[in-house]
Amino acid sequence: MTVTVETGLWQLDPTASAVAVRHKTFWGLVTVKGTFTGVTGRGEVSADGTATGTLVLDAASLDTKNKKRDEHLRSAHFFDVANHPEITFAVRGAERGTGDAVQVDGQLTVRGVSRPQQVTARLVPADADGLTLEAEFTVVREEFGITLNQMGMMGGPTTVTATLRFIRAAA
Repeated sequence: MTVTVETGLWQLDPTASAVAVRHKTFWGLVTVKGTFTGVTGRGEVSADGTATGTLVLDAASLDTKNKKRDEHLRSAHFFDVANHPEITFAVRGAERGTGDAVQVDGQLTVRGVSRPQQVTARLVPADADGLTLEAEFTVVREEFGITLNQMGMMGGPTTVTATLRFIRAAA
């Protein structure tokens, strides 16, 4: 499938977008899932087809359907939202690959710690009104200073999945 993406500014549509995480706990026996309900972003596609942009997650908006766990994830043990209210993914460059693949080179910032992050996204149907990117990648939380791991219960990477719908930004 070949999809043409128009140049210009694009705004994330938060009502049609979702960013979720899943992480195995209790020595891999239980998978905790959560969704960030506060997601914003924008991007720009250049004439040469490359793109840049920023995705911002409200760290306090992570909802795992367990109030006590969510409060703990907001604490200094995990996201430390009092000092670091946002998680950002700054896209330094994105280029079309083969088929519907988009190679994304970015920088993920969690708890004030930034690390390079490469992601292969998938461009799903796009038209003059909007485009949608889907991606899944893993993050090693210890690289961002999230090191609490009582009795080895929470080791391993966290998987992030994103469906991001962008619409033309108002001129």
